[in-house]
Amino acid sequence: MRTADIRSRFLDYFAARGHTVVPSAPLPTPDPTLLFVNAGMVPFKPYLTGEAAPPWPRATSVQKCVRTLDIEEVGRTTRHGSFFQMNGNFSFGDYFKEEAVSFAWELSTSSVEEGGYGLDPERIWATVHHSDDEAALLWRRVAGLPEERIVRRGDEDNFWSMGVPGPCGPCSELYYDRGPALGRAGGPAVDEDRYMEFWNLVFMQYERGEGAGKSGYPILGELPRRNIDTGMGLERMATLLQGVDNLYEIDETRPVLDRAAELTGVRYGADHLADVRLRVVADHVRTALMLLADGTAPGNEGRGYVLRRILRRAVRSVRLLGHQDPALPELLPAARDCMRHSYPEVAEEFGRISQQAYAEEDAFRSTLRQGTTVLDTAVAEVKAAGGHLLPGPKAFLLHDTYGFPVDLTLEMAEEQGVEVDREGFTALMAEQRERARADARARKSGGALDTSALRTVLAAHGPTDWRAYDTLTTDSRVLALLGPGGPLKAVRSGEITTVVLDRTPFYAESGGQDSDAGTLTGASVEAEVLDVQRPLPGLVVHRVRVTAGELAAGDAVRAAVDPEWRLGARQAHSGTHVLHAALRQVLGPTALQAGSYNRPGYLRLDFPWRGGLGPAARGEVEEAANRALRRDLPVDVRWMSLPEAKELGALALFGETYGERVRVVEIGGAWSRELCGGTHVERAAQVGVVALTAESSVGAGMRRLEAAVGFEGFRYLARERDLVSRLAEQVQAPRAHLPERVAGLLERLKAADQQAEELRRRAAVARAGELAAAATDVHGTLVVTATTDGDARSLALAVRDRLPRERPGVTAVGATADGGKAVLTIALNRAAAETGLSAAGLVKSLLSGRGGGTAEVAQGGGVPAESLRATLDGLTGLLAGE
Repeated sequence: MRTADIRSRFLDYFAARGHTVVPSAPLPTPDPTLLFVNAGMVPFKPYLTGEAAPPWPRATSVQKCVRTLDIEEVGRTTRHGSFFQMNGNFSFGDYFKEEAVSFAWELSTSSVEEGGYGLDPERIWATVHHSDDEAALLWRRVAGLPEERIVRRGDEDNFWSMGVPGPCGPCSELYYDRGPALGRAGGPAVDEDRYMEFWNLVFMQYERGEGAGKSGYPILGELPRRNIDTGMGLERMATLLQGVDNLYEIDETRPVLDRAAELTGVRYGADHLADVRLRVVADHVRTALMLLADGTAPGNEGRGYVLRRILRRAVRSVRLLGHQDPALPELLPAARDCMRHSYPEVAEEFGRISQQAYAEEDAFRSTLRQGTTVLDTAVAEVKAAGGHLLPGPKAFLLHDTYGFPVDLTLEMAEEQGVEVDREGFTALMAEQRERARADARARKSGGALDTSALRTVLAAHGPTDWRAYDTLTTDSRVLALLGPGGPLKAVRSGEITTVVLDRTPFYAESGGQDSDAGTLTGASVEAEVLDVQRPLPGLVVHRVRVTAGELAAGDAVRAAVDPEWRLGARQAHSGTHVLHAALRQVLGPTALQAGSYNRPGYLRLDFPWRGGLGPAARGEVEEAANRALRRDLPVDVRWMSLPEAKELGALALFGETYGERVRVVEIGGAWSRELCGGTHVERAAQVGVVALTAESSVGAGMRRLEAAVGFEGFRYLARERDLVSRLAEQVQAPRAHLPERVAGLLERLKAADQQAEELRRRAAVARAGELAAAATDVHGTLVVTATTDGDARSLALAVRDRLPRERPGVTAVGATADGGKAVLTIALNRAAAETGLSAAGLVKSLLSGRGGGTAEVAQGGGVPAESLRATLDGLTGLLAGE
């Protein structure tokens, strides 16, 4: 049975039993404690914990998950995969243990013809918590399991909680006996390779108190509403139903493994280490595909770093198997074809996905070449010194300078029998992060700010009443003045401080939009607002310079946004959306925004793309953007739930965190539809103009467009027009013919340079001949000394080559360099070298030990220009033995 069919069979079974089918949430999760969804229950956590009312009494889903804590085990065991899918059925105060047990048993053991999976009931074992007599009784009564196949286990294995006070309860797991060929008899407590867990049923019935670890905390009582959370591992069920040894060999991964084996010429099953690497490739390529499909991009922090690490481990594993050419163009399409049946988006978005993946591989191959050389040298030095520990600073150098992930350094060092000083590396990384945080704090607030003071203000007064969408002015009260040392009573003219207001019209920097500028004015104070931030959720703070009077805590002030600034900010942010839509219109949907910044008059937008756009593509993008402005497309803002927004097709830009309710900004309806919290114009024409000013690379496979917007856009175009007019006037050509005229002038200039170079070459040849003919005989050695404004080495060699070969010859040429110092070059012919003379020795003798080179050619610098002639004359005396 195909994995996709196992998936659909699960959903169909529970849908027929009153469960709402809930689509998988994206892998990146807004949960602040996680980077990615790592369990099937994560999207349902607010309903299971009582934080939110569930929209349905029972639900079912197949949730995409990524878990990398045990990434080192991938490929080594039959059970660990970095990407997996969790089939789940959930009850929110509806049914409980008996129905959950019945559902799991019926679906597992019913025949395929009846819609089940057809597992042999005689090979199924169940585990229960040692205190859960009810579950044990149900497995006997509902499933008919004999007592010897119901195993009671402790808290470590069969009791669930989230690690904090809240819901908890016993769980029960189903295992399938895969036969004696895979291990010892005796049940899951004896061998979890032979007995593979495939379904876990969590019975949330208690509330727990404080306490660390998986046990030892108090149970406070029964929950008022009991829940069910079950998870059936899709890959594990596929392993069982497809009769393969491990999850790397199921139909959604084996084709990738086989393609990797074909590329590398390695036969799967012939060598344990090679098998591990092939499994790593199969697992990691599929994981990378799914992360990229959900919008994660490779990077150096957070989610991006996890993806980068996974991609690079896959590429390196292929290289270790002997394939040195790019591998992802061969492997990623295989993963796409495996997953497209369950997730059509991986095929629909493959252009964007592959572009980012292939660019990352190209960058890593370059990194690997440089970093491997450095690492090999460092390891050799450690071994030569009799050591076995690679210093932390060396690992940090590899990471910081060469972009070499530390996990890769650890792996490669281990392969060569050397350990890495993890503590030293971690300490250096911590120092670097702290410097970065300090720099960021300094940029944002002009100095360090005590967040505990901010938390105190937030706790005392509640969230800021934020009015940026509604008005440009508010009557406000100063709740607190904060400096690096804590709260202040007052600040005077010329001083800068952080101000917390009870309400504010100022937009705080977020979503790529710069913060508003404006003023605070009161009865005896005027202040300029320099920056606005949200250091804590719900709290807006203002960086303020007092320009007149005194500002004190408790003062009533009028907060006013500069209307011209806000207009410019709205134009720039709407212009960013317009440019993004135009970019996707011209280049296709793979040109998805990966970062942006906008302020009045200026915007920049980063997007994945391999290679420069070129003038034609840039022109198309700019024209598409300005056509949208000319059409004066309407700009609409709507609030809706996140699922509704995605159903509508709104672009959710990953790297941003969205709540349950999101703000959707549309420009021309579906032409531009994005989730956005920024400020915008009412209609597209109010943007004025979008004038592209630059395109550049900002990393492997990532491009940046910059543009001037609004009045700044018109000013930019006016400057360009004036520049063209002046050039046309200077070269005496109509503006339309300016490119041809400039190209002609450049061609003529190039030809003139070539002619001048040829004349210089001929003059140098002629002079070399003249100097050689005028050589002085010093005790049988022909000596030539000269100065030049050109290349001293070239002239010295040219003169030497024109001296008679049968006679010893020495040529010395000096040339004045920048800074008033001269460079001396000495060249000897072979006859001179055979007499025992050395060019390097002569240079060092004339320059008091400075300089160096070979016996035939040497050079030295630092000769004062006024002493050059005397230094050259000294050569004759040196050869004469004076």
